[in-house]
Amino acid sequence: MFDHLQDQKNQKVYRSRTGAPKTTIRHPAKNIPLERQGQTGSRSHQGTYADTTAMLGGSLVHHGPFNDRAYLFRLDSADFPGIAGRLLAFARGRGYSRVFARVPAPACGHFVSSGYLPRARIPGLYRGEVDGFYMAAYRDPLQSNWRDGIDDVLAVAEEKGRKGAESPALEPNFTCTPATPADAPALAAIYRKVFATYPVPVHDPAYLVREMHRDLHCFCIRDGEKIAAIASAAVDPEGQFAEMTGFATLPEYRGRGFSARLLRQMEAKMRSIGIKTTFAIARARSHPANIVFARAGYTHAGTVPGCVNICGSLEDMSIWYRLLDERMAATPRGKE
Repeated sequence: MFDHLQDQKNQKVYRSRTGAPKTTIRHPAKNIPLERQGQTGSRSHQGTYADTTAMLGGSLVHHGPFNDRAYLFRLDSADFPGIAGRLLAFARGRGYSRVFARVPAPACGHFVSSGYLPRARIPGLYRGEVDGFYMAAYRDPLQSNWRDGIDDVLAVAEEKGRKGAESPALEPNFTCTPATPADAPALAAIYRKVFATYPVPVHDPAYLVREMHRDLHCFCIRDGEKIAAIASAAVDPEGQFAEMTGFATLPEYRGRGFSARLLRQMEAKMRSIGIKTTFAIARARSHPANIVFARAGYTHAGTVPGCVNICGSLEDMSIWYRLLDERMAATPRGKE
């Protein structure tokens, strides 16, 4: 996979640093004009704000007006190098202001020459051997203070990660188990309650069933028969990596460490099926989300501005990764 691409020296992550005053107040992505913020109004939840998919050659693209983006989700190496410009043209033709791409390191240099910047770097993303990059291109220039509040959240998360924390044992009557397609209606109901908007149609049980029959591994914490919290691992079998995603806990069950418990359970499953690297995309100004991954031994890989419409607005997202093979984790692979 990607063997014929010319190596571009594993381009380093570009990370903006400014002297702007810091704040801990959560706010939507600063770089997106209000008219592109995808106001929720009174529209229905089920899939209204989710991306749709398209194929550019053999490459899979997620795109949609409420996320205001074209996102190269899976690159087919046969489409390289023309895919970088083709993706930009695809976005322009639909009026999207932002373009993202997840690509292996050998493709990074070409995307840079086409006008993209690397915003996050995940060592060993592909098969534990080839680094992966999240590239981004924007129609509108980023505001100089777009990082306001983000560095504070990262500092708190990384400090708590250094201290570590033992997740409390599950209370009696709670169990952590894989979810099944039969659970899809209950899972979708939780997503509808927790997320006003989400980039894929997790509010739709049919979507969840379809993905679970493919490469989506869902896990849940049950209070007796009732599902209290959920999360999932979206597996790329060829790349041997998984995105830890879809964390949602019903409000009345928060504060019990359920996300950390689900993450550990999913990691154990991923190791058992040969996954080498896991990563997560967390709301950059959410202390709880970033702390969960820092405490679990994940490393911050970078932050992607204005990445996704979630919880009602476009937000900046931080990316965290972990090498599941301890031998890989012990081998330095270069830093930002």
